[in-house]
Amino acid sequence: MTTVAAIRSPVIIWTERCSARKSLGVSRMYHDEIMYKFAKGARMGAGRYRMAFRPDLEGLRAVAILAVVAVHAGVPWLRGGYVGVDVFFVLSGFLITGLLVNEVGETGRLRFVEFYVRRLRRLLPALVVLLLVVSAAASLLLSPAEQFQQSSAAAMAALWLGNFHFAFARLGYFSQGQETNLFLHTWSLGVEEQFYLIWPALLVWVMGRDTSSGLGRLRAAMSVVFVASLVGCIVLSYDAPRLAFYMMPLRAWQFAAGALVWIFFNPGAVGTTLQLSDRWQSLTRAVGWLGLACIALAAATFGPQMAYPGIYALLPTIGAVAVIAAGCVFPESAGVSRMLSLRPLQGIGRVSYSWYLWHWPVLLLGRAATGSDAPAWRVVWVILSFMLAVLSYRLIESTTRHRQWWLSQPRASLYGSLALMLLVCAVSLNGFGSPLYKKQPAAVARYQMARSDAPVIYGMGCDDWFHSDRVRICPFGPADAPHTAVLIGDSHAGQWFPAVSEVFARPGWRLLVLTKSACPMVDESFFYPRIGREYTECSTWRRHAMERVAELKPDMILMGSADSYGFTQRQWIEGTGKVLKVLAPAAGHVYILRNTPSLPFDGPNCLEQQVGRPTWLGSGGCTVSLDKSSADLELDWLSRAASRYPNVRMLDMNASICPKGICSAELGGQVVFRDAQHLTARFAASLEPALASKLGIDAASSTGAGSASR
Repeated sequence: MTTVAAIRSPVIIWTERCSARKSLGVSRMYHDEIMYKFAKGARMGAGRYRMAFRPDLEGLRAVAILAVVAVHAGVPWLRGGYVGVDVFFVLSGFLITGLLVNEVGETGRLRFVEFYVRRLRRLLPALVVLLLVVSAAASLLLSPAEQFQQSSAAAMAALWLGNFHFAFARLGYFSQGQETNLFLHTWSLGVEEQFYLIWPALLVWVMGRDTSSGLGRLRAAMSVVFVASLVGCIVLSYDAPRLAFYMMPLRAWQFAAGALVWIFFNPGAVGTTLQLSDRWQSLTRAVGWLGLACIALAAATFGPQMAYPGIYALLPTIGAVAVIAAGCVFPESAGVSRMLSLRPLQGIGRVSYSWYLWHWPVLLLGRAATGSDAPAWRVVWVILSFMLAVLSYRLIESTTRHRQWWLSQPRASLYGSLALMLLVCAVSLNGFGSPLYKKQPAAVARYQMARSDAPVIYGMGCDDWFHSDRVRICPFGPADAPHTAVLIGDSHAGQWFPAVSEVFARPGWRLLVLTKSACPMVDESFFYPRIGREYTECSTWRRHAMERVAELKPDMILMGSADSYGFTQRQWIEGTGKVLKVLAPAAGHVYILRNTPSLPFDGPNCLEQQVGRPTWLGSGGCTVSLDKSSADLELDWLSRAASRYPNVRMLDMNASICPKGICSAELGGQVVFRDAQHLTARFAASLEPALASKLGIDAASSTGAGSASR
């Protein structure tokens, strides 16, 4: 009979507290693997790979998932909560490296198929249920266009390739952002799975069969991976930010950081001992608290206006390293480890994988169901997602992860899992949206046409967005016309082209259009989250465009910008003043177009949802009251800048867009918005009479404000 003493090892001691794991909770990432291997070793006298349960790591998972859920739920003082994913990466590097090294150390080999099957057994069932349930809910709540846009993301998520999908997805200025994708959060699962795929082979290749000498090589290899991956991540965070954010090789330094913690600090690591003096123990305890503070600081101070991950990701990564290392010295008896070992945190950490799966789609689908993004509703959706996470953990994770038949026939389990992944992939690609298109083709087509109803200038190459800083003027009207009007600004200025072109389509006028999407007529540099870096092309283009316009000395200039750039009051006033300093002296009249209101939802999608929504679900509505507070502030700041020049005026058309302060996706039988913030070309053209009146252009002649002498 194998005794307890016989199965103990000087490598890692499976402590007595693990026998009470039901009262302490179990580690979601590796406890199932440990118990299987422990039992196998007890029966066969081999393969005894053991790791002590670390309740503080369960608490660290809770911190990470709470941060992620908070940022996605829009908690204003945790805008950097996405750093929770960085913490998860470090944890995975620590735990998986420990398991793999122990197995190689005990047996001199690694059973790759069994390792992959354990990972699939742990993660795949909950993901498959998530994909199927969310897809079914989306078919009821989302428009066909949204469903088709989501289908490829769901398919790639089923294959653990979500990060590839979002890293290489086509980036179009007027296309819906990735932040509306139900499966956006699966990018990190793809990174983790690709780590699981490569890491075992890397460890075996580096260590060989002799762990006593191989551990030194592993230290060196992990150090090289850390440095090389970190340097690449920092560089590409500015040159190719989407690759730096989504791709596993550029996140490998975080997994390597976790691996190095296990190698250097874990007292059970093969060939290592951890003897610390009282002074160093006190310092280590302080470092643990400092590490948790680093994670909290990153979550509280980071935000979308930075090139991430890059060098910024070092802060939460070092924080996670410090917390894990401190726990190696003080498991749960003192310091930060004791706090993280509290039962509530362990409970949250235990369901962190399921909560990560459910929280994001529930938030998006909840908004689609109610038509509201109010904080009270977000609280409801967060609570609902947590309840679903608990159910998923109890009914799916806990049920499947202890099923030994997965490992009794590992190759069959592996092939079966791959077949299931391919099946879900095929269902995702073919199951989204088609029923509604067949049911209501005419209504759906009408709103789809509205989505593509953009000004013709975008088909003429007038706007290069971030792809270049060249200035290309699109002319309309005779080149020798005595009067010249200029439309200049970002896409919110460009959306007025259908109306402006009608106003100046009269004898004696020519119209010149200079636009660059997402480039405001505010002379201030800014970070552009859509491309993940500072928008330098905008600054260069704006400077050259202003010089060209000043040389033309036009009779009238219409300039406009969106109000979503995050500028401060000083930047709005001074940045606009710098532009007017160049343009106002060179023009007869300058009109600053007040920014048009935006919807908190996509207009055509909302209208499509109402067409296909079952009556028992009710109507989410496609109307919203105009938020005047922030809009009035921006109007006041622009008015201050304009007041310095007698020939500069504000031009406000919002009363024609949102009558009586009510903004609708459809007005008078016309679709108003082609997304959440841009007017359809047809609706903009219908505002030509009102625009001409405000500009003082006589509808029956070529005279007007623009013909006044300078």
